[in-house]
Amino acid sequence: QVQLAESGGGLVQSGGSLRLSCVVSGLELEYYAIGWFRQAPGKEREGISCIGNSGAYTDYTASWKGRVTISRDNAKNTAYLQMNGLKVEDTAVYFCAAERRGSHPECGVQAFVYDHWGKGTQVTVSS
Repeated sequence: QVQLAESGGGLVQSGGSLRLSCVVSGLELEYYAIGWFRQAPGKEREGISCIGNSGAYTDYTASWKGRVTISRDNAKNTAYLQMNGLKVEDTAVYFCAAERRGSHPECGVQAFVYDHWGKGTQVTVSS
């Protein structure tokens, strides 16, 4: 059974930082890209970043470049998203997802390509 479990969310003041974690079980993580997404109330799910199966390839949506860093540790079956300079409008539920890529090292930040999803972790940014 494939499971993705996000953690690290919480309440933070504007300008603060959080590091989200995504622990993956039930699949061979070295064959999967990992993506991070968020969804605010009443809004569509939005892509943030992705990282390829080995970690050599990363991509970020334009609005997040410079504010987040994605990484992974396949030995720990875990991916991370370091978020800095958080704003009130970043308040949302944050999700990680896995896409089977086999030996292909790239990734994409489109939600529809991802096969497996976590349940999300709430991030609330106060002013």
